[in-house]
Amino acid sequence: MHHELIDVLIVEDEHTLAQLHAELIGKHPRLRLVGIASSLAEAKVMLDSMQPQLVLLDNYLPDGKGITLISDTQIIRANCSVIFITAASDMDTCSQAIRNGAFDYILKPVSWKRLSQSLERFVQFADQQRVWKIVDQQSVDSLYQLQAKNYRQENGSKGIEENTLALVQKLFTDDAERCFSVDEVVSETGLSKTTTRRYLEHCVEAGFLVVEMLYGKIGHPRRMYRRVAA
Repeated sequence: MHHELIDVLIVEDEHTLAQLHAELIGKHPRLRLVGIASSLAEAKVMLDSMQPQLVLLDNYLPDGKGITLISDTQIIRANCSVIFITAASDMDTCSQAIRNGAFDYILKPVSWKRLSQSLERFVQFADQQRVWKIVDQQSVDSLYQLQAKNYRQENGSKGIEENTLALVQKLFTDDAERCFSVDEVVSETGLSKTTTRRYLEHCVEAGFLVVEMLYGKIGHPRRMYRRVAA
């Protein structure tokens, strides 16, 4: 099946951030960047002329709030989806974004992994909408699931608890040069071995720790964990 490109408009007034988003879009074989707007006014002009299918929308813009664009008839008419990317952590903004059908809501500072997962899901979402002309309950459910994927499991961070994570991370922050084995972390934190392993791997995935293999005596190399150099 021939897959069309999806046109994306970035609305973001911080130049470096806009460039990073652009880079992420550029790396995706199915996405095409059609423009970068740094104000609401520019965004409205580009929406009209570019007709994008997806907008990465920042909330705090020099001439107003991005959230006002979400309920704008222009976006609704353009049949365009929105991934809201914002430092706005207030529930009002969030629920307004949800009520107006934002595809996703990502808080700044942006996790690149989180944003690229969101873009990937949007591509699948757009494809499925093209494939299914008529929906049944199952297809509707899977579209809603694509829209609201449960991240906690996806990141392998199931059961990651803030205080425990802080405890583990503190160990590495206090002694940034040192390599710890699982057993050493166990004895420093008093956590069980399984729990320790889960948290260490979570930290590796999050880019906080790096694994080094220690080839010691005969037998398996040991996984050693160290703080990623800042």
